[in-house]
Amino acid sequence: ILTHCRRLEMEIATALGCFVGFAFGGLVFVAYKLGLLYQLFHKTETQSPRHGGESVAEVLRAHGVKFVFTLVGGHISPILVACEKLGIRIVDTRHEATAVFAADAVARLSGTVGVAAVTAGPGLTNTVTAVKNAQMAESPLLLLGGAAATLLQGRGALQDIDQMSLFKPLCKFCASVRSVKDIAITVRKALAIAQSGTPGPVFIEFPIDTLYPFHLVSKEFGVKNPPKGIMGKVVTWYLHNHLKNLFAGAWETRDVSPLPVHIPQATDNQVQKCIELVSRAKKPVILLGSQATLPPTPTDDIRAALESLGIPCFLGGMSRGMLGRNSPLHIRQNRSDALKEADLVLLAGTVCDFRLSYGRVLNRRSRIIAVNRDKTQLLKNSDMFWKPTVAIQGDAGSFLLRLSKGLKGHTCPEDWPQSLKAGDVTKEKANRRKADEKTDRHLNPLSVLHRVDELMADDSIIVADGGDFVGSAAYIMRPRGPLRWLDPGAFGTLGVGGGFALGAKLCRPESEVWIIYGDGSLGYSVAEFDTFTRHKTPVIALVGNDACWSQIAREQVPILGSNVACGLAFTDYHIVADGYGGKGTLIGREDEDKLDGIIKEAQKETRQGRATLLNVLIGKTNFREGSISV
Repeated sequence: ILTHCRRLEMEIATALGCFVGFAFGGLVFVAYKLGLLYQLFHKTETQSPRHGGESVAEVLRAHGVKFVFTLVGGHISPILVACEKLGIRIVDTRHEATAVFAADAVARLSGTVGVAAVTAGPGLTNTVTAVKNAQMAESPLLLLGGAAATLLQGRGALQDIDQMSLFKPLCKFCASVRSVKDIAITVRKALAIAQSGTPGPVFIEFPIDTLYPFHLVSKEFGVKNPPKGIMGKVVTWYLHNHLKNLFAGAWETRDVSPLPVHIPQATDNQVQKCIELVSRAKKPVILLGSQATLPPTPTDDIRAALESLGIPCFLGGMSRGMLGRNSPLHIRQNRSDALKEADLVLLAGTVCDFRLSYGRVLNRRSRIIAVNRDKTQLLKNSDMFWKPTVAIQGDAGSFLLRLSKGLKGHTCPEDWPQSLKAGDVTKEKANRRKADEKTDRHLNPLSVLHRVDELMADDSIIVADGGDFVGSAAYIMRPRGPLRWLDPGAFGTLGVGGGFALGAKLCRPESEVWIIYGDGSLGYSVAEFDTFTRHKTPVIALVGNDACWSQIAREQVPILGSNVACGLAFTDYHIVADGYGGKGTLIGREDEDKLDGIIKEAQKETRQGRATLLNVLIGKTNFREGSISV
């Protein structure tokens, strides 16, 4: 009996110990979830005038961010004010999409992350197209968005929507800040992810109560008439505790320096195999895409590597201008014919999507080297129309440098680039004859583009925003150097002109910045002439005004027999530019002999600080027939 009693005592003690342990563990867990444990060791400074926007600004400054583009809103005001105080220039636009396009341009031209900040709800939804464009163009971009207060999300607050679900498919990283102490690490992490691997956009939303000072937030959290009794006390305590959690440890010193950025590289074995393939090729061709211009390799080094290799190059996207204006290696015409003859094709950041007819333009007998940071893009459509001999998930720019070094002393047979260049000359002479033809009315658009190309300054940056007129410009205009051509990329977005030009002019204030607009695409961002005026960023807009969405009409009319929704008017866009503080000029056929003088006058106006718009009335040509890509 005594033994049985002792055993029973032990079992009871064990059970009580387990119960106490579980109860204690449960209390610790509850205390952890309620933030009580963190509050024991980290102070909530209720009298501090500081706010979360300051933490954002400190990280941005530490990362070398010079500009934040925005359309102002109360949700994000602390970020903008804090950035301005730290010397980061705030550039406000007339549309949120423009702010993101401008940040995209800064990312492309500066080699850093472009930053845009917009308010909650409709402010963010207005950026969706621009963010998707940045994703497809592989631009490192940080979008900062306002949001409803942490406790009010989903409860019908002003401009409150599920923003995270919108941006997760578009961004490499999405985060919602839940306390002030998390701001610095979240922004640092986002900036590193934006630049790592395949660059792209990232998104952080800031609930309004994480950005404003404690004393203002506490006023909003206060319950004016709390319920009586125990429930009222519980509600009051919960709100007070939530407020303390928002600001606990908020102003402790934190590291704001940049985190490491990971960039994939080709292996030595892969490079060596490619060296062997290229050394045996008689008719090699390089197709250079925008990805080849990404950091860390300077574009001048890439240009030197290409010239050392001596291989004829077709340049697309941001790589246009990589070889300068008149390089014997830069082939602009007859790409399909060259690819049929080539025995080796190097796709350096170029993707086999619609721009290469999904790979169908590649000769199946050719050896193909594909280099791309993104595995999906590297092998796109390789199971259907083409197959790489060597596929390298790595940085295209640094790969070209290593390839050139390994092939030092070896050059491509000279007769091959010479024969392609001869075809170039023949085709461009034919194009020039097209430019000399008279149109039924107004000016020949090809002639206008040739004249502008000849008079454009050597430091010019060309922004392409349009369909038919811009498509012609891509064949005629010659960027003078690397990173001097900006187009939307694979998404084919209209409306990039104002934002891209704004970002370009801020990055390169000494450069002449030209926007080549169609009259349709101009409508998206003509209001940004107000921005150009206010922020003293004088650019030149060349508008091909044919009163039509011509790229669509070229096939809609002959195939479907109707011009419905394609017609516009010969609108006085130059007067709109005047109204926004710029200088507008109407140019018609009667001004043909004075065109050079008008262009030079526009260049003079921009040098004197005034944005200009040349509203050029143009006629129809058959230079480019067809537009639909399927």
